[in-house]
Amino acid sequence: MYKTLEETAIDLGMPEEQVLRYIYEGRIRSVFDGEQMLINSSQFSTYFDQLERIKEEIEIWRNTPVPEDIDVKDED
Repeated sequence: MYKTLEETAIDLGMPEEQVLRYIYEGRIRSVFDGEQMLINSSQFSTYFDQLERIKEEIEIWRNTPVPEDIDVKDED
């Protein structure tokens, strides 16, 4: 499904200028139809999958209890 520059920026949660810069750098593929840039949203599926996985890993890390205090001799 193709989306406009504005819709893509909202979906990715970044400013339109940054999305446009990524298009010019070749990091985001797009098509110009004579009036506007159209971006195929399926190219971001891996990005969103990785983002969800990272969020889950951060949540697991936050819920991991702090280990008991190891007996470290203070040399002061």
